[in-house]
Amino acid sequence: MTQTDSGHLSTADATPVTPDPVNAHAMRRALARADAGKQLNADEAAVLIRARGEDLQRLMALAARVRDQAFGDRITYSRKVFIPLTHLCRDTCGYCTFAWPPKGDIPAFMSLDQVVEVARQGAAAGCKEALFTLGDQPEERYPAARQWLDERGYDSTLAYLRAAAIHVIEETGLIPHLNPGVMSWTDLATLKPVSGSMGIMMESTSDRLHEKGMPHHNCPDKVPAVRLQVLEDAGKQSVPFTSGILIGIGETPEERADTLLAMASSARRYGHLQEVIVQNFRAKPDTAMRDHPEPDRDDLLATVATARLVLPTRVHLQAPPNLSPEDVEVIVGAGIDDWGGVSPVTPDHVNPEAPWPHLDELTARTAAAGKELTERLCAYPEWVRRPDPWLAGQMRRPIQALATDEGLARPDTAPQPQPWQAPDMLEAQGGDDRWTSAAAGDGVTGWSRGEGELRTDADDVYGDTGLIAAESLARRPVRERLTGDVAGILRRAVDGTPPTEEEALVLFGAEGPDLTAVTEAADEVRRARVGDTVTYVVNRNINFTNVCYVGCRFCAFAQRRDDPDAYTLSLDEVADRAEEAWAFGATEVCMQGGIHPDLPTDHYEHLLRAVKARVPDMHIHAFSPMEVVTGATRAGISVKEFLGRAKAAGLDTIPGTAAEILDDDVRWVLTKGKLPTAAWVDVMRNAHALGIPSTSTMMFGHVDQPHHWAGHLHLLRQLQVDSREAGNPARFTEFVPLPFVHAQSPIYLAGVARPGPSWEDTLKVHAIARLVLQGEIDNIQLSWVKLGVERTTELLDAGVNDLGGTLMEETISRMAGSDHGVRKDPEDLRAIAAAAGRPVAERSTDYRRKEPAGIRYRISPDAA
Repeated sequence: MTQTDSGHLSTADATPVTPDPVNAHAMRRALARADAGKQLNADEAAVLIRARGEDLQRLMALAARVRDQAFGDRITYSRKVFIPLTHLCRDTCGYCTFAWPPKGDIPAFMSLDQVVEVARQGAAAGCKEALFTLGDQPEERYPAARQWLDERGYDSTLAYLRAAAIHVIEETGLIPHLNPGVMSWTDLATLKPVSGSMGIMMESTSDRLHEKGMPHHNCPDKVPAVRLQVLEDAGKQSVPFTSGILIGIGETPEERADTLLAMASSARRYGHLQEVIVQNFRAKPDTAMRDHPEPDRDDLLATVATARLVLPTRVHLQAPPNLSPEDVEVIVGAGIDDWGGVSPVTPDHVNPEAPWPHLDELTARTAAAGKELTERLCAYPEWVRRPDPWLAGQMRRPIQALATDEGLARPDTAPQPQPWQAPDMLEAQGGDDRWTSAAAGDGVTGWSRGEGELRTDADDVYGDTGLIAAESLARRPVRERLTGDVAGILRRAVDGTPPTEEEALVLFGAEGPDLTAVTEAADEVRRARVGDTVTYVVNRNINFTNVCYVGCRFCAFAQRRDDPDAYTLSLDEVADRAEEAWAFGATEVCMQGGIHPDLPTDHYEHLLRAVKARVPDMHIHAFSPMEVVTGATRAGISVKEFLGRAKAAGLDTIPGTAAEILDDDVRWVLTKGKLPTAAWVDVMRNAHALGIPSTSTMMFGHVDQPHHWAGHLHLLRQLQVDSREAGNPARFTEFVPLPFVHAQSPIYLAGVARPGPSWEDTLKVHAIARLVLQGEIDNIQLSWVKLGVERTTELLDAGVNDLGGTLMEETISRMAGSDHGVRKDPEDLRAIAAAAGRPVAERSTDYRRKEPAGIRYRISPDAA
């Protein structure tokens, strides 16, 4: 396919989708495997897409059988309004009439009043879905779009989309389905609380379609890897999601099959893909592809039927009825179970030449095909009936107001305006009862399962752990440990030159006398950088809730809302624990919790104010980067603004937890929905720029390898260098290696992770961290709760200078299977230092103050 001087895309070089001759044996084999319910591969799917004649009839019968077994006689649809928030787009697809350049007499975006008016018309007509479709990131291409957003105080098109969605909910009660194109992990987190579902058309995974003269040339948002990443990130964040394939734009049957299998793979990993659309290309006037041939009926039917057989059975299959109005009945016979959104109010702005069928007509024609047309919401009933973790807390009330017990749309219910955000908890002592008294349980046993057993709903909570591990780590083979001049590397390190990443890998391969030399060098560097004094802080951990839906596969702490041991502390209870800690002599409370879907947007600020109101001088060390991003995205504000508000409310420092391993290949095996590396880094950069110090951590000994450790350490060092060179008022205060505790960890129980690090690897990580981070992060802390007293004492001879905190209570490691206790009094920590022959002092959180006899907790002369 080439582009002519007149702007046409010529089909002279295109590979027509009209099937090439198919080997009869290959067709019989593919049909037989489909008949037997086997999972089809890409070659078999490509063969089936070429089915015609009797082969096509058999293929359709197989697909219809699978559909009927999964969904019975029901064909669903969503009654919607179509809201084209903006027609501006930075892409120039060769087939599109939706996007257009700025026009002087037409504003860049619909106004909020215009958006609400369309939604009101839809509500009056019985619609329940507000479909937002818009061009991709127009502000990146058109100054007019940037100016329009700036004048109204929006940072981006997606920020305006969020505001528009909230207006629709609050003014009409319609449920937004958002289809804004490419979204980052953070964008998805920001938009999930204002939508019932989201989507992005995959269209095709063919890179060939981006070559010059092809339909996606110069379309940065149609790059397959970019769109696949959106699909993956939506799964990680448990977003009910729509995707689809656009057929007939020059792709081959093999490329079409690859696209279907890519969507199927993501659906199996995360269970988030609620529907796949098979959309047939329509040639439109005034486009580059106006003369390109459209796919014929058999091509559409074969693709629909193949999609039904390739996709997991729980994924709904849709074909737009307005694009094939003559073929409604026969498309039902190919295996679809949904017609998509149909609007009695607005046109299909993407295909304006193809009007929606009247609902009475669609009902009759669906009945003629032997099926019953049934209205649904934008979120399918399976997701509505199981709102955890699919529906954000703010969206449950609006959706449930329109849903039957079966999760379908209430046909006799008109949408009514709904408050998007539950009333904020405005006073520490009042507000919603959920947040002023603890829920059932104390979080001690957790999980609703026996010791050493996965919870029964593990696939829903964590996704297919084995599949994800196999796919993720297979892409990154384990590197062999390097050999090299250990003595030379250590000599340079002792002289003040940190090991490079490759040299760190050499050191991680050290054994026997070389390992001893590594720990001795680390201790020599420790002595030179921070002296002999071992420090600790008198603090208390407060895990204010264990309700969490992120789906971290290493975590035994998290509970679902209805689990017997789920709990959420009230503000008063949090403040009580802080006050008890102060009375004990603590100078710090460390507050972290699960990502509870129902917490109000300002809950983190209220936690801070509750503690400061009760104990004004208590240092608050609180909120992991995951909690920071969650708080920011729920409030629809930037990470910087969230941190600024938190600092004003009393936040002093933040923990550098949620890091695990700062390598996304490993992170997506460890966790279903936690923030990616780039987002963790962004939180730290913003915190340090605002004058909020942080710790840094690394959890090791699960599915990671030494090259991951080396990369993690060097990333932390570079962040510290960047912060120093930028003149930031705050930086990392310490580095804390966290050995993986495996005993009750889901990823270990599933047979994916190893049972924690060896003792030799634990020694290496602490010692090599000292060598790599020297001069930038000079405090190396250990975790006594994960290691026990004996190993803690030994690590004080391997470069460690800090024992961490007294904790007073600790839930996360304990629930993962650690048996080293949850509390150490200052006397206990001082005894550990004494056993190592080292002086000891209590410190402040930021290490700026050290008192040999204690700061507030007074040590008796005998104990000192």
